[in-house]
Amino acid sequence: MRPAVRPRLGLAVCALLVLPVTALAQPSDALQSPATFLGYALGEQFTPHHRVVDYVRHVAEHSPRVAHRRYGTSVEGRPLLLATVTAPENHDRIETLRRDNRRRAGLADGPPQAEPTAVVWLSYGVHGNESVSTEAALRTLYALGNPQNERTGTWLGNTVVLLDPLLNPDGRARYVQWYKRMTGDQPNARPAAREHHEPWPGGRTNHYYFDLNRDWAWGTQPETRHRLDAYHRWMPHVHVDFHEMGVNEPYYFAPGAAPYHENLTEWQRDFQFTIGRNHADYFDENGWLYFTEEVFDLFYPGYGDTWPLFNGAIGMTYEQGGSGRAGRAIVTAEGDTLTLLDRLRRHHTTGLSTVEATADHHERVVRQFADYYASAQEAPPGEYQTYVVRRDAQGHRLAALADHLDRQRIRYGYVTDPQTVRGRSYRRGETEQARLQEGDLLVNAAQPKARLAKVLLEPKTTIVDSLTYDITAWSLPYAYGLEALALPESVAPDTGAAPASPASMTGDTDAPYAYVTPWTSRADARFAAALLDEGLRLRFATESFTVDDRSFEPGALILTRAGNTNRTGRFDAAVRRLAEAHDQSLHGASTGFTAQGPDFGSDNVGFVEAPHVAALSGAPTSPSRAGEVWHFFDRQLDYPVTLLPADDFEASMLDNVDVLVLPSGEYSQWLTDGRAEALTGWVRQGGRLIAMGAATDALADQGAYALTRKTADATDAAGDDALTSYDAQTRRRLSGATPGSIHRVRLDDSHPLGFGLEPPYFTLKRSDDAFAYLDSGHTVGALEAPAPVDGFMGHEAQRAIDDTFLFGTQPLGDGQVTYFVDNPLFRGFWYNGQVLFANAVFFVGNG
Repeated sequence: MRPAVRPRLGLAVCALLVLPVTALAQPSDALQSPATFLGYALGEQFTPHHRVVDYVRHVAEHSPRVAHRRYGTSVEGRPLLLATVTAPENHDRIETLRRDNRRRAGLADGPPQAEPTAVVWLSYGVHGNESVSTEAALRTLYALGNPQNERTGTWLGNTVVLLDPLLNPDGRARYVQWYKRMTGDQPNARPAAREHHEPWPGGRTNHYYFDLNRDWAWGTQPETRHRLDAYHRWMPHVHVDFHEMGVNEPYYFAPGAAPYHENLTEWQRDFQFTIGRNHADYFDENGWLYFTEEVFDLFYPGYGDTWPLFNGAIGMTYEQGGSGRAGRAIVTAEGDTLTLLDRLRRHHTTGLSTVEATADHHERVVRQFADYYASAQEAPPGEYQTYVVRRDAQGHRLAALADHLDRQRIRYGYVTDPQTVRGRSYRRGETEQARLQEGDLLVNAAQPKARLAKVLLEPKTTIVDSLTYDITAWSLPYAYGLEALALPESVAPDTGAAPASPASMTGDTDAPYAYVTPWTSRADARFAAALLDEGLRLRFATESFTVDDRSFEPGALILTRAGNTNRTGRFDAAVRRLAEAHDQSLHGASTGFTAQGPDFGSDNVGFVEAPHVAALSGAPTSPSRAGEVWHFFDRQLDYPVTLLPADDFEASMLDNVDVLVLPSGEYSQWLTDGRAEALTGWVRQGGRLIAMGAATDALADQGAYALTRKTADATDAAGDDALTSYDAQTRRRLSGATPGSIHRVRLDDSHPLGFGLEPPYFTLKRSDDAFAYLDSGHTVGALEAPAPVDGFMGHEAQRAIDDTFLFGTQPLGDGQVTYFVDNPLFRGFWYNGQVLFANAVFFVGNG
């Protein structure tokens, strides 16, 4: 039910919110307006990050309402700041107010000590080229922090505002520095002017080209991890993420669009209407266009509106027309000139309007927040009361999942008392009886983060409407490649017990013939990278084997003394030091003579020479997809990668390159006959090519490559569009939609590309690209069934991908090509895909 419409506000109030507060003549040590401090009026130019930092510090030093803290740094070392704005008397007890809020959320012990005080968090600039956000943040900070502004002072008596002026300083710096080089004193508003056409990669993303607005639930990036820590220190009641959209769009604010995730509460939906109605009063008074309840749905949990919603807040996205194309001024399709000042005023207005609406309802806001967390612990939503994640052989995958849960403050424990239960198996998709084993991880739903735990862990997400803005499936057990069970009954974990570290030494602990360690996880790939970086010679098993009564699966790493002693001079010390640093278990084999499987000197034992890896970067690659490859090597594997400039690419750049990665992108113009010939010639001479996503489609057009598209059988027409309503046609097009769903994959784990993966593999599929099984090569992964195990895919898209190739390898001359139709590195959180990708780097072509 929508709240009653708020009476229209008078022009005087509207002007107070929209226009800058006029400051009296100020002595040099008094609080200065942004214009006075910066030397120009906001909206005249873009404020560089270091001046944003200077002004936030200035306001904190000169306003009794404002304090600030540095909560982290960006990848490039820029400070991340959070301003705390409230009445001076609240600052005197700010730690009490903060602890009270965590107590209401069940994240700290004891009852609240002070009267209800609402907490509003305003986040600006998560997309660096949506550049007006930070300019609006400075004006809003001044309006809230200025002691002469009595109206905002009234709100701050019962409200704490947390203001982050710039979530993505590296992306903004990239945009602002580029823009300033493109313009003179006056902007050119013509859309064709170069200042309206950002070059690759643009300023939207962070240093690694990750979209930080899709990372809240995963926390793969440093900026996100710092922000999650800061957010959990407060647990705000209202969170706003300020954005920009296309130049020709007006303004979007709450309430959000359907589909709503089923675990959003009625209160969260209703209060979005309350705030939206408040905004509408001001926009109506000024004659500004706006829209609500369209496009930006509340389903995917990684956004700056949905993630706070699943954490009890009223999470909202505000979108101003403009974005990186707009610059300081641009002519719109309607012939109007949209200026930076126009955009700034609207974001400034909704920011203050949000604080006002929250302050007006602060007691109810706080009470509903407390009820949200009380109900989560007393009656958690959903049919499952416990999630069990099986411990893997070495425990590395489970440890990585536990770290993920820690970042999200989801409570868990472990099985210490084995027992028999009945629940839904993720791997098999059926309800079955199973025996819980010591060391299995348990997440009990009755906890403060019950709703977030359900959203991230449940085996199948309920989709109330398939018309969504992002992926529709993300369940963490599938992402981490771990078997899991969802139980309808409550099982209490032992929160004090944790599995022992996998690091151990068995067998010959003195001077063994060889060291052996299993290959099952990204942690093992990182260990291999460290060994190679140390200059050690590394072998791997291509078949299972038994030595010293210990059995090992294909992929196991073997470090023989032969070939290593003279190379390092300190073979044993180096191996053991690195194993300890990487929590690796080692077996000291007393002999190379195996009881089963190939001996260590056999040609059937592969050899890994430290590969020189390169990846194409720049247009035509997708910035996000290229960034995932870069981030994987740089941060997740800690192994060097050479990023080759696509625009200046020439064949000589491949000299001494062993592995070349082609991230997904639009290669149709880039892959000329000459470049295709150079790539193919390099592969034939022993190069190993890894093609991802749309790059595979480009290779399918080249005669040397075995990948061929599969065309689905024609079907009867679904009906005459002329006889179908326009609205129904939109829905019908969903039959071919592939927004992002999880599918079970038939895996050949005897192939080096499948080593360390337990069948079946689960892929996150975001397209209906369909390829036939390889005639020349090995199809390692193929769809077992086209229907998703989780998420939505249209039935026509399912028909297109039925019985199709997903990943595999092709020998080409002396080299190898590895194809990934789906993206194994998607957004840096698909852990199982990272193992698959590491196999392509280290094992394929070395067997």
